[in-house]
Amino acid sequence: MKKILITGASGFIGKRLAGLFLSKGYHVTGMGTSQTHPFSMEFKGFEWISSDTSVEGKWQDHVAGSDIIINLAGRNIFRYWTKKTQKAIYDSRILTTRHIINAIENGKTQKLLTASAVGIYGDCKEDLLTEERTPGKNFLAKVCTDWEKEGLRAREKGVSVAVMRFGVVLGDGGALSLMVPAFKLFSGGPLGDGRQWFPWIHVKDLEKAVEFIVENEELEGIFNFTGPTPVRQKQFAKALGHALNRPAFMPAPSFMIKAIMGELGGSLLKSQRVIPKNLTESGYSFFFSDVGSALNEIFEK
Repeated sequence: MKKILITGASGFIGKRLAGLFLSKGYHVTGMGTSQTHPFSMEFKGFEWISSDTSVEGKWQDHVAGSDIIINLAGRNIFRYWTKKTQKAIYDSRILTTRHIINAIENGKTQKLLTASAVGIYGDCKEDLLTEERTPGKNFLAKVCTDWEKEGLRAREKGVSVAVMRFGVVLGDGGALSLMVPAFKLFSGGPLGDGRQWFPWIHVKDLEKAVEFIVENEELEGIFNFTGPTPVRQKQFAKALGHALNRPAFMPAPSFMIKAIMGELGGSLLKSQRVIPKNLTESGYSFFFSDVGSALNEIFEK
């Protein structure tokens, strides 16, 4: 029985991945700051370690015994970015990853899948973005660049590394939980002028792409985790309104977004026309190739 360690295992994505690999017969060790985890009572083969992984500690003993590590740890970025918040966003990702790599023993761990985000590209207007694109210069780009550098150090210990650059993950929770209330109150619409490109992925495709990389041992490198058909923010808002049977005609002006959300608001207005070149060329076949079918599946439930 292979052992998988998942940091951030109590989050929106982490919980789903823990459930997926438990169902496939893996032993899963989950880590996070929550005191308890519901899987601890429900599943054999699941172990929960409550710990702040941005700080060195006994939790690192579990790293050395893991065949596969999925690193998702990181503070939520969807809050007003004060200097203190930015430090927490940065440290929770970079320090956790650094401590994981330091605890890996040569020749034991086979593969590390470590999270990043398409925020690494910055604002790229109309450019079509593949994994070869150089990083941008803003705060999120720096976080992602340093995050990836820490994870790639695992190669020095003989570990195969896959970097997962997530777009906005669509599912029952996550970013959609912040967007849907406005639409249900008939006040939803695009952000800014809506022309910026909006990178998205259905959570089922995220899960299955992670499984695809884990079970194809030769796969490593950088992977954009986004749907294969990019859309503009205006198209996304229209598709979300349609899935909810609500109009999408109330745009949030750029100046208002920046005034309310500060630097976070500015990042939400950036344009990233991202495609998952390396995933598709590796043979992964998407369940949801367009944002309309992705959103309809989520809300039909």
